[in-house]
Amino acid sequence: MSRTVRFHEIGGPEVMRLEDLEAGEPGPGEVRIRVDAIGINRAEALFRRDQYIEPVKQLPARLGAEAAGVIEAVGPEVAGFAEGQAVSVVPAFSQNDYGMYAERAIAPATALLPRPDGVDAVSGAAVWMPYLTAYGALVEVGGMRAGDVVVLNAASSSVGLAAIHTANRVGATPIAVTRTRAKRQRLIEEGAAEVIVSQEEDVAGRVLTLTGGRGAEYVFDAVAGPGVMELARAVAAGGTLFLYGALSGQPTPYPAFDLGMPALNMRTYTVLETTKAPERIRRAAEFVASGLRTGAFRPMVDRLFPLEEIVQAHRHMESNTQFGKIVVTVAH
Repeated sequence: MSRTVRFHEIGGPEVMRLEDLEAGEPGPGEVRIRVDAIGINRAEALFRRDQYIEPVKQLPARLGAEAAGVIEAVGPEVAGFAEGQAVSVVPAFSQNDYGMYAERAIAPATALLPRPDGVDAVSGAAVWMPYLTAYGALVEVGGMRAGDVVVLNAASSSVGLAAIHTANRVGATPIAVTRTRAKRQRLIEEGAAEVIVSQEEDVAGRVLTLTGGRGAEYVFDAVAGPGVMELARAVAAGGTLFLYGALSGQPTPYPAFDLGMPALNMRTYTVLETTKAPERIRRAAEFVASGLRTGAFRPMVDRLFPLEEIVQAHRHMESNTQFGKIVVTVAH
């Protein structure tokens, strides 16, 4: 049996239950993993509330798209992976089909990455989604390069921190935006060239001042909602405003007409654009692995929770007080 998290109704963290279920055998293209650590993501909270980019198709439903563990069984038609191999599971599937919040879980082989030497389970569950998201949007899609300026909203999130490191690695200038002064110094320590405190400062005005009136080539926004009107003013002509999250929970306007029709590119991005494209994930995985080898990248873990405290882990995530990634550990 495998202790597995499911929810039987839509709602807050309290709807999640830990249940004993059969882990099952892997089918074609699948493996069964002994899960040692689970990366907690906003997508899971949104899915639990049925506010994600895809609906919950049936209840009870499972949760979880990111984990690290060891392969226990390999199904037919799986090449390149073997029993006993340490791997990470990256978000590359629907939570309607698979869920990683469990002691043992079935995962598609297409969502697996070998875990590099020296990367433990907690790190293996914490490092991939943030860096794949930041690299995939800013470098693969956006083409960020040396000399560019990128403005990072929700900068103390795991993705925001990974974007700071990614920008520095390619020679771009990361400007972090955070709501209060509480996390300012830590963002500077993580490599932010400048930190703008949005409760106290005019974000767009400060960006324009810092860039000599040019604006930023990229804005990387996890919040969306009405705030995009302000952020759009900070984008350079021909620059791109990426929306990779919707923390505001409010409708998002399209600002071009209100700003006098600037040459503004505005697009959404999800990590699935990277993880579901074989060549993109190959390049992204190499980029992240090389960053880990050199020390340019590292997992930014905020707090650890045991699987038994999955409800508390989600409450902590929804408090928006974390700095980096929340990881759940699984004892066997």
